[in-house]
Amino acid sequence: MMMLILEETPVFVWVTVAIVISLYLFLRPRRGSTKDAPPVVLSSPVFPVPLIGMGLEFCSSPVKMITRCHEKYGSVFTIPIAHKRITLLVGPEAQETFFKAGDDSLSQNEVYDFMRPVFGKDVVYDATRKNRQVQFQNMANGLRTQRLKVYVEKIERETRLYLKENFVGEEGEIDLLHALSELTILTASRCLHGDDVREEMFKEVAELYHDLDSGLTPLTVFWPNAPIKVHRDRNAARDKMVQLFSKVIKRRREGKGKTDGTDILSIFMDIKYKDGTLINEEQVTGLLIALLFAGQHTSCITSTWTSLFIANQPNIVERIVKEQKLVFAKHDKKPMNGDTLDFDMVNEMGFMHDCMREALRLCPPLILLMRMAMKDVEVKTADKQTYTIPKGDIVGVAPSVGMRLPHIFPKPDDFDPDRYGPDREEHKQPYAYMGFGGGMHSCMGQNFAFVQVKTILSVLFREFSIERIEPGMPDIDYEAMVVGPKGDCRVRYKKRS
Repeated sequence: MMMLILEETPVFVWVTVAIVISLYLFLRPRRGSTKDAPPVVLSSPVFPVPLIGMGLEFCSSPVKMITRCHEKYGSVFTIPIAHKRITLLVGPEAQETFFKAGDDSLSQNEVYDFMRPVFGKDVVYDATRKNRQVQFQNMANGLRTQRLKVYVEKIERETRLYLKENFVGEEGEIDLLHALSELTILTASRCLHGDDVREEMFKEVAELYHDLDSGLTPLTVFWPNAPIKVHRDRNAARDKMVQLFSKVIKRRREGKGKTDGTDILSIFMDIKYKDGTLINEEQVTGLLIALLFAGQHTSCITSTWTSLFIANQPNIVERIVKEQKLVFAKHDKKPMNGDTLDFDMVNEMGFMHDCMREALRLCPPLILLMRMAMKDVEVKTADKQTYTIPKGDIVGVAPSVGMRLPHIFPKPDDFDPDRYGPDREEHKQPYAYMGFGGGMHSCMGQNFAFVQVKTILSVLFREFSIERIEPGMPDIDYEAMVVGPKGDCRVRYKKRS
């Protein structure tokens, strides 16, 4: 009966209720000390509407808004949005506090609680600190160098198979974002889930993942269990995913599963917590979903942006191809006769590595990295000012803004992979470069991401010449939850001779 009422209540009623509650919460006194608190931005010139104008501007163009506020208010400022107060830190000096603080000062759990319906109970942000440490440690073990060495061959094999089936003929056109999205999840499934899942139930896993991903909307951040269709589909998909992987785990424990033991599922299903409790199937599924979410979004979008930036500049394409030839020659192999890659060869692709880093600088997948202030937190800026962020504020850094500061990265809007070279090393200032976060919570999967993307692009650019159909680069879709290209991503490909 309650669900029926929720579903049949007009949307405008929920919007009205949400606004009233937000206004009440917004007008409450700020929790914690306000001594030396950062300046609060109370009005928007873009949406001059009292109280809710800031929220409207943030939702419509968050990067432009943060850039505007940074220019006007400096490196530390607070933006009230609905019932939340978000304190932004811009610039390496201010960002240092964000990345160095421990969970007792700036905590992830509270701000990413909206992911609980996706990952599940007692997984990652919903787990106790001790159990979360065990989960993260096992994730890290699954992404160590010894396993990455095995993954290179698997990723290359999947890539070659995909190109053979989808890059039809000697030349043609293809949507690069769509192609690399499919290829990313194929290669991730092979490495993370294992041969049995990839070969026997990949289509079902991919469809369920799509429903999980679609259930993550801007509304989800503020109301994770709002009674809307995408949330119901998300919950149903997660239940089905648990059932699917429970069968896989059972078969493997009976010795009937097809796996070489190098996939991360093999590690997760044997996790034991410090009290001796064996992880259950629902938690294993949640960890796999969490890892797939992080890897799919980062690798898919980064491989697409990197490919597009390379293809947009013929001189960069020439340098990429030249590097491939040099790396293969060093290992007495030829890039075009079917010789395979290995981990050492991928690591030697320094220019490809820098192209990927530069694509991440210009187009980081996440608009904001966030924490919750668990107590008053002091932050210092480059101009020696000191602010006290009150307990209860959400604290954020914006990689899209922080990595385009011209005094750190000259000509910040240019795609320039050489800025990471030994003569410049513009990324070396601590906490200036945030392609994979930083500090104690830096992305543990970054080495896997580099191996995955570089292996895929190595095969792609050795096998085909790629050029953009539309001139220039597509816009950046800052309206999306995860920031990808907006518009035409088609390329023209031609088989190399």
